[in-house]
This record gives sequence, C-alpha cells and structure tokens, in this order.
Amino acid sequence: MTPQDLQNRLSLDAAQRKALESYAELLRKWQAKINLVAPATLPDLWSRHFLDSAQLLPHLEGLPGPILDFGSGAGFPGLILSILGRDDVIMVESDRRKVAFLQEVARVTGVKPAIECCRIESLRPIRAGIITARALAPVEKLLRYAEPYAGQATVFLFLKGEQVDAELTTAQKTWKMAVTKAPSISDSRGVVLKLEEVSRA
Repeated sequence: MTPQDLQNRLSLDAAQRKALESYAELLRKWQAKINLVAPATLPDLWSRHFLDSAQLLPHLEGLPGPILDFGSGAGFPGLILSILGRDDVIMVESDRRKVAFLQEVARVTGVKPAIECCRIESLRPIRAGIITARALAPVEKLLRYAEPYAGQATVFLFLKGEQVDAELTTAQKTWKMAVTKAPSISDSRGVVLKLEEVSRA
C-alpha cells in the first residue's frame, strides 16, 4: 500500500497525508535506534500499521471521549487517530524512548494528544469514554487494566488477531460484556473487537 492508496481509501486531506508521511519518515529513522515495530513489517508500514489503526475511526463515530490508548508503543492506534482528527486522545506508554518518539512525531505533525509516560497501573485518575489497545495483552488482562478508568458507558475497541475467540472465552469467565466483531480491513486474520456494557461477572 502506498501513501496515495491510503489517501484514497480514507479520503485523507492533504495535511493529513503530509502528517502521515512525516510520521513514516520519523518511524523509519528511529527504528534504526530503537525497536518500534517488527522489522519485517516496515516495508508494508502503510497497511500493517497506518491502515490497521485508522480502521477504528468509523467505529468511533458518535462516541464521546476521551480515548485512552493503552501501550501506545510507536503510536498505534492512538497517534494515528489523533492525526486523523480526534483531539481527545490520551496515550499511555511506559518506555521512555518510545515516549520520546511519540513526542517528536506529535511535534512534527502538529497534533496534541496527551502522552503519559507511566505504567497503566500508575496512570492518573481518568474516566475514559473509549479505551483502545493493539497488540498489548489478552482481552481479560486488558479489562483488568481498564477497570479503574472505565465506567458503565465506556466502549472498548481492541485490534485483535486469530486468538480473539479463545481470549473472549477466557475473559467471559470473569466479565460480562456485549461483544461485536468486525472483520479487519488490513488483515484477513484480524478483527476489530468492540466491547460494551462491561462489568464483573
């Protein structure tokens, strides 16, 4: 996938495409110093990471924030959502080098997400409208992380792979939830997992 392909797919404006191109350039530059993404995924960055993250946008329509993004790493999906128009993103990342990268991308692209350099368990009190995560932990563990920051109306959007059904089976031993799964548009094996009405079983 090329930048033009992504622009066409998502109807990006010129400023958004330029910001994403700057993001990609910085990611390739910093990748040589710190491990931000799996090296094998770099040649397919625009699909594997940018499109994969951006596909959450339609699922966010009409949902109030803030968006709390756990384990943001190289900025997926939180920084992508910020570049594409959400002004209520809070990213949580404990690795100081990755936080420095996120801050540099935010500076260069002109977006202003909140970036919290801490472990999830140490995060300041926040009541999230939406909680996102990608490639961080199984569903049950994500819900445990989220419990202090979630209310009854909080919506969870997780980018998940082939193990999603097994993860849900485990999580549903402890949690009640309304589950919606949408096929990933970036990976035929993946899903966008939406959880609502989450509470302890």
